[in-house]
Amino acid sequence: MVKLDVLDLNFAYNGTPVLKDVSFSVNEKITAVIGPNGAGKSTLMSCIAGIQKPSGRVFLDDTDVSMMNEEIIATSISYLPQDAPSKAVISVLEAVLLGRLHTLRWKVYHEDLEIAYKTLTDLGIETLAKRSLNQLSGGQRQMVSIAQAIVKEPDILLMDEPTNSLDLQHQLELFDLIEEISDERNITTLVALHDLNLAARYADNIVVLNSGMVCSSGPPDEVLNCEMIESVYGVHADVSSDPDGYIHVCPKCS
Repeated sequence: MVKLDVLDLNFAYNGTPVLKDVSFSVNEKITAVIGPNGAGKSTLMSCIAGIQKPSGRVFLDDTDVSMMNEEIIATSISYLPQDAPSKAVISVLEAVLLGRLHTLRWKVYHEDLEIAYKTLTDLGIETLAKRSLNQLSGGQRQMVSIAQAIVKEPDILLMDEPTNSLDLQHQLELFDLIEEISDERNITTLVALHDLNLAARYADNIVVLNSGMVCSSGPPDEVLNCEMIESVYGVHADVSSDPDGYIHVCPKCS
């Protein structure tokens, strides 16, 4: 499993700081980034993916990403942004295969087709393979976008609010699959989430962002507590553990 190190990241939009000296390490299967709206979660993801150019450094197994060429970065890091894929007039299978064309060789091999079909099957959307993207619901398009990210077989998987547009059942099924894939393929997954209970259930480690700064990080049972939730979210909450050891966060009525 590839280790991800983020060191002293700073980024600003039009002179307004968004990320401020952000540092943390990811060496677990799944790490969740949580925090209120505007905390900098999406910006952090795009900076790690190389879309934004922050000051600071990002390392993959002690290799500085800024020293890697674009092709190696494209094969090593897969990024699922918050926005759903477009309603382009291409089939679901074609859209997923685009995730395999990271080398810009523009040639599809039998292996690519096998991996694409397996990914669709793993996500339970193989029956959509011949459907056009513009015929899908928002939730179905989100699942296609997730398939595009996974089909690359990356070392690092970055996911920004992947449960958008998904109902409760599909949220749980998605994270069960992410957990399974991260384990089977040794993928290091970093996921930005608003749902604290999903973070508590599936993340091995949690990073808390607030006002562009890391204010806490560690295992869910250490990070998710009443004091942190009140400080970061301004909400009183009950935090408890069920018999299976899962942590539950229940906001109190104001």
